[in-house]
Amino acid sequence: MTQFDLNALANSPAMPVLFIGHGSPMHAIEESAFSRAWGEMGAALPQPNAILVVSAHWMTRGVSLVHVGGRPRTIHDFGGFPRALHEAQYPAPGAPDFAATTLDLLQHHHAEPDMEWGLDHGAWCVLLRMFPKADVPVYQLSLDLSRPLKDHMALAKELRALRSKGVLIVGSGNAVHNLPAMRYGSDAFDWARDFDDRIATAITNRDYSALAEIDPRDPLTRMAHPTLEHFLPLLYTLGAAGEADTPTFFAQGFDLGSISMRSVLLA
Repeated sequence: MTQFDLNALANSPAMPVLFIGHGSPMHAIEESAFSRAWGEMGAALPQPNAILVVSAHWMTRGVSLVHVGGRPRTIHDFGGFPRALHEAQYPAPGAPDFAATTLDLLQHHHAEPDMEWGLDHGAWCVLLRMFPKADVPVYQLSLDLSRPLKDHMALAKELRALRSKGVLIVGSGNAVHNLPAMRYGSDAFDWARDFDDRIATAITNRDYSALAEIDPRDPLTRMAHPTLEHFLPLLYTLGAAGEADTPTFFAQGFDLGSISMRSVLLA
């Protein structure tokens, strides 16, 4: 794929960066405190030129992929939900020029173009609420699970330049995500609150590097994240943030006892 020069893209005021605790895909079609908060945030943001989503649901190994297609498909990567959710579509255009620029920025991080993916539910279920017209170009960057945590944050720092070109960078995962521990009607477990508080404290204190040094073998971390794919998008949001950005939590709480819905704006 031909590289696209960053300087060829028009400058804009620096866009914020976001982390969205996305939880169940049902938030895309059901009203909740979380889906309302996403909608309110979308309405309050400056209009992006494009949106780059790093979702917990696009995982690769040994390479980071950037979707470069012009018409990303809506991926229904779940089962057992109502027909209305399976029929939902998010027909946003792709962003090939911005995707090519992203590949150029990541040329030292083993990134390659992809035409097969699209928008998984970590992306479209959130964007359906934030930008319901689906009129902003969207593309995704995969999570290379072979990378150490620090490498994810280092890669994300290379993405900062996109913000001054009007790109809204969105990490979509969960600060706590333990599906086997889910309980309907349950209050948040103590261990879930403890880990969520640890995340919130580090972000409030702007000690982002501490979150890239978390030991996945630590018992509390293993309870909060039996696997790390929902934690990793947070590192991309924090890595793309600058020193002048102030964190603001615009949604917080728990679903099913073991899923943190904490969301943060950095601007």
